[in-house]
Amino acid sequence: MKFINIGFGNMVSEERLVAIVSPDSAPIKRMVQETRERGMLIDATYGRKTASIFIMDSDHVILSALPPEKFSLRTGGGEEERV
Repeated sequence: MKFINIGFGNMVSEERLVAIVSPDSAPIKRMVQETRERGMLIDATYGRKTASIFIMDSDHVILSALPPEKFSLRTGGGEEERV
């Protein structure tokens, strides 16, 4: 099982990861709020500003203070694909 360091010594399972997204859009903000209300939100920012959001296959949502660009190299994705 491979883990990704999401900052401050916290790790998530790469196998359970569905997406890493930026927190800027309104639909993502709504998703975070709904997840918080359901008790499925994990805040790993240590009080810092949220820079990336991890969506897991278990319906958990994890907040991280590191930007999404940091994780493309950590997950073995190499260069990010531009659309």
